Amino acid sequence: MLHLLKIEWLKVKNYPTFWILLGLFALLLPLFNYQFSSGHVNGAQLFGQLFGFPNVWSILGFLTSWLVLFIAFLIIILITNEYRYKTSRQNIIDGWTRMQAFHAKCLIIILLAVFTTAYAGIWGLILGRIYSGNFDGATEGMDKLAYLFLLSLNYYGFAAMIAFLVKRSGLAIGLFMLYSFIAENIIKWQLRDYSFSSYLPLQSSDELLPFTPLKQLMKMAGGETEGPAVSAFVIASCVYIVLYYIISRYKLSKSDL
Repeated sequence: MLHLLKIEWLKVKNYPTFWILLGLFALLLPLFNYQFSSGHVNGAQLFGQLFGFPNVWSILGFLTSWLVLFIAFLIIILITNEYRYKTSRQNIIDGWTRMQAFHAKCLIIILLAVFTTAYAGIWGLILGRIYSGNFDGATEGMDKLAYLFLLSLNYYGFAAMIAFLVKRSGLAIGLFMLYSFIAENIIKWQLRDYSFSSYLPLQSSDELLPFTPLKQLMKMAGGETEGPAVSAFVIASCVYIVLYYIISRYKLSKSDL
């Protein structure tokens, strides 16, 4: 496996798009959180208190969930480039099996999900320390990082599946954006009277990291009833991740490289 990762690293280390998209994620995450935390209304700080411990993990997870799109785009580009430049075909000529080529990409996806989670965790500690003044309560609520890891795997796995299915970066990114921003929201709205509307592929992970202040306000106003247990969304997310794996693996095993 380390040999596979080394070869994958050689493919991307001099690839500008890899560093640009990773850099955008790395730059925008602290900026996004800083701008949100420093927002003021009529001279009063609006959300700063949410970035102290332990609340920082919830709000950080929610805000980071919007930025995983950059890395999802990166995954699509990396996979579709394999078809465009025939690098997977060359790897197989050099002695790889199709499954080795496939699992090399799976390892990259997992490592990018680990990077997403670890980087968010570092900034959670920094922001929490700034707004709390100490590290008291820092470990409380850190389970949100596990949810962020699961959400990242869900989004990245979904992006990879689309890339394996359509093989073209522009079309794959377009379909990913169309579904994540429009189609799933329309489906959820149409099914809003049914509890399973929260179990759509990407929504199941989004439910793990809601915008806590809005959720609390809706409960206070009586506009939201108690939903399913968090464990149900964890299970649903895991099921979808496995489905992405099965579909992508089957597609690669049957398609031309």
